[in-house]
Order: sequence, then C-alpha cells, then structure tokens
Amino acid sequence: MAVTKLELTWVGKDEPMQKIEPRLLLHDKEKSYGEAGTGNLLIHGDNLLALRALLPKYGGRVKCAYADVPYNTGSAFEQYDDNLEHSTWLNLMRPRLEIIWNLLSVNGSLWISIDDNEVAYLRILCDEIFGRNNFVCTIIWEKRKSRENRRAFSFKHDYIIVYAKNKSAFEEDRNPVELTKDVLKRYKNPDNDIRGNWQSVAITAQAGHAVASQFYEITTPSGRKILPPPGNCWRFTKQRLDELIADNRIWFGENGANVPRQKKFLSENDNPGLTPETIWYADDVGTNDGAKRHSVTLFADNVFENPKPEELIQRVLQIASNEGDLVLDAFLGSGTTAAVAHKMNRRYIGIEMGDHCYTHCKVRLDKVVDGEQGGISKAVGWTGGGGYDFYELAPTLLKEDAIGELVINKEYDADKLAAAVALHEGYTYCPDQKVFWKQSQGTEHSFLYVTTKHITAAYLASIQQMMTDKEFLLVACKSFDEGADKGTAQIRIKKIPQMLLGSCAFGQEDYALNIVRPPQYEDEESEAEDDEG
Repeated sequence: MAVTKLELTWVGKDEPMQKIEPRLLLHDKEKSYGEAGTGNLLIHGDNLLALRALLPKYGGRVKCAYADVPYNTGSAFEQYDDNLEHSTWLNLMRPRLEIIWNLLSVNGSLWISIDDNEVAYLRILCDEIFGRNNFVCTIIWEKRKSRENRRAFSFKHDYIIVYAKNKSAFEEDRNPVELTKDVLKRYKNPDNDIRGNWQSVAITAQAGHAVASQFYEITTPSGRKILPPPGNCWRFTKQRLDELIADNRIWFGENGANVPRQKKFLSENDNPGLTPETIWYADDVGTNDGAKRHSVTLFADNVFENPKPEELIQRVLQIASNEGDLVLDAFLGSGTTAAVAHKMNRRYIGIEMGDHCYTHCKVRLDKVVDGEQGGISKAVGWTGGGGYDFYELAPTLLKEDAIGELVINKEYDADKLAAAVALHEGYTYCPDQKVFWKQSQGTEHSFLYVTTKHITAAYLASIQQMMTDKEFLLVACKSFDEGADKGTAQIRIKKIPQMLLGSCAFGQEDYALNIVRPPQYEDEESEAEDDEG
C-alpha cells in the first residue's frame, strides 16, 4: 500500500523555485546612528534576499523571530499594495519562513501575527515546514476594546501562532511573564512572618494515587478535628505536615480553626513569575488604537497604519528571549520590534523593503537611541543609548548586457566582487594583509582568490611557490591562458562570470509581497459611541 501523508496543496506548490541569489549587505555609515558595532542591524531591501544574505553568518543564532506577516485581507494602505490570492500568498510565505527557520537557534522560537483570513492556511504551512511536533500554541490577542457595529461581527482579536525550533528545548528555556498587580495583591503577611509576604495554597489532592499515610485526622490549634474531603487525601504525610507546622508554613486562619493551607513565600520563589497564558488582554499588552496614538507622536502626519503596540512585542520578547539575545523581524513595518528589542537590551536585526525603512524605521530607532519616552520606555526605565548599523542590500552581481548576456555588474569594484564570489562559493571574505591570494577562507587550509587580471601559467606558478603542501587555492578570474585552467595539484582555476551561471536567479530585485494590514476603521473613542448594536 502506498504511503501517503496529510498535506495542504495549492497552485504552484510543487513548481521548483530558482535558488535565491546570495547578496552582500553594504554598510551605510551615513545612515547608521548612535554607538557603532552593537550588533543591531537595520536592513533596507527585499526581505527574501536579505534573509538569504543573513544565513552564512547568522544561521542558528536567532533566539526569537517575530513576524507580522501579510494578512491578505484585500484592504489597501498607503505603505503597501494589497489582495493576494491564497496560492500566491502561500508561495510567497513559504521560502521566507524556511529561511527564518534556519536562522533560529536550537532553543529559538518563531512568533507570527495573523488574522482569520489566513490563520488556518498558515498553521498547516508551518506544520509542514517546522513539524507539527514543534507547534507550541496559538495566542489570542485582544487588539481592540470597542465594538464595531457596522459589520456582521465585531472582530476584536488577532492570533499569534508560536513554533519552537525544538519544542522541548524552548519549554525548558522560556521565561515566565511578570507577576501582575492582581497576583501580587494575593501575597500578604497577616501573621508578620519574617520571611515576608505569602499566599496560601490547598494541601489536599485527589485520592486516586494516594497511599495510606496520606489519610489521617488533623487537629487545628483551636481543637477542631478535620479529615480530607471525600475523594481527596492530604498532600503530605503526618510526619511531613508536623515539620511544616513547626516551621510556621501551615496556616489555620486567624482564629486557628480553618482548614489548613500551606504558606508559599514570594521571597522563596526561585523563578518569580506566571506561566504564560494563551489569551492576552488589551489591558495587559495594548491595542492597535493605542499603538496608533503612539505612532502619531513618532511620525506626526506620516502615521503608519495599524502598528502593533510595543507592549505586545514586549510580552513576546519577555517570554522568548533574554538580555543580549538576538531578535529578528523580517517584516519590520514601522520598526516596533526593533524599538522594543533596543529598549529591552536585546540585539536585533530588522528588515524592511519599503521607503518606510527610511521614513519610519530609521526615524523611530533614532528617537529610541535619543531616549524617546513612548510605548514601554517608562515601564522598562529606558532613557536612551546604544545604536544600530544601517545596511543596504547590494545589487545583483550579474546583469544582462545589451545583447542579453549575463556580465559582471559595473557597480561591483574589485573588493565587492571578491566578497560576492566568496559568498556564492561558500567562503568567508577575510583578506590576509600579508598574502594577497588569501582573500577568502573556506576550511583551515582552503582559500579563494578573485581577480580581474588575465591569469598566466607563470602567475599560477609564482603563487604555487608561496603555498605550503597542505594549502589549496581556488582562483576565480575573467580570463586565463589556454591550458591554465588545468591548474596544478593545489590550484584550481575558474572563469567569472561563467562559474556562477545557473547557480541562482540573478537580476531578481524584488520578490515582493503585496503586504497588507487589517482594516482600520475609526478611533476607539468614536466607535464606542454606539456599543449596543
């Protein structure tokens, strides 16, 4: 019997996709801001090309990736085009998610915001890419508090689906959420215990797996006799209970006549916090409307439609990362994830392809470095500092000439050409200051030398004399003497651009997603006027 599997199919799923061209990331010192070399990156360019460019250096290093992916609602905003057919949406999402997955560390996680339009498709797509066993949960976020009365239903929530690179590693490493004010109110100290505030918990348990020593009568300080309720037992043996009573860890109430409860001290909690829940309320993590008001203070009349609140991203990063960890957002939008990561002392990589990388992301991060006080700033004590490095995605290495032949792009000088070929061939570009042909390194004794010179047999022989017996060299050049391409036992020679042809899709500058966001109606204040419809 043939083995089959349950899968989602769509038009174009099985069509082979050309390999994505590995591009250089070009540092723009003029647009970088604040302290240099912090490890924070803001990248302008197509996010699929940029993600591919990150793989060699950052593969397996990202602790938390957040993605506010296209919602595919058919609604248009100034920053984006709209309305992707399901198959097109899935074909565009899959390669991006695959690369993000390869960038995650073993204990890393991916958090994806989405709404009802594509959440079911996205779940199945992610199951195929990441494995159903690595699905963690679906979070419901209350994105608005008012009622929308002009539609059949008032949509008050979005989803965040969470996948772990390795679920068991993530569960062992994930952080609790901070204790809320309501939870802290439960901790009191009515008996003035020197160990501080405490809350009480029941000392009964279901009797299904109990042993005989867990069934006994307890006499309270007031003389009251108490047995465990039917179907229950005491959690402790009589001997253990007496030890806890002697240590003042059992509470019988102010009059000493209540059913006993165990005292749990806040000061003794090794990991103070709460297990994260899957419903996140607006009062705890903010709303779209609150984020939009913050956006007005950041961008004045150039407001970004439907941004995520900083409090929402703070909750994600609080659970999924620690200070110094690397955070990735390849759909950066108005820069919320990078801003929150900066304020929370995480390192970050943000990618945005639109002009709002300049008009929103950069503007916002500059203000964060300068101590901007909106969003979570006061909650985390942010006063400014740090910095980020700005990068542009390099142009394609090969482009067509007047007769349609692929030739080396004239925008590439010798250094960029050497670095780009190294990236294509899997070498690390790190020019040796003493040995000219040691431009890039593969293994310990393997090197790559890229040159625009015409290579002769004599030139190769001169390099051979400089090499040790263990060293191997690949030479990439534009032309060479007849027969020189045979090289030597330690030197191999290839011609550029011919050596690169067919290796990937050159000249593809835009793998664009028609990114959209959910519709924005009116401010909550005006919507709430008629809340009884």
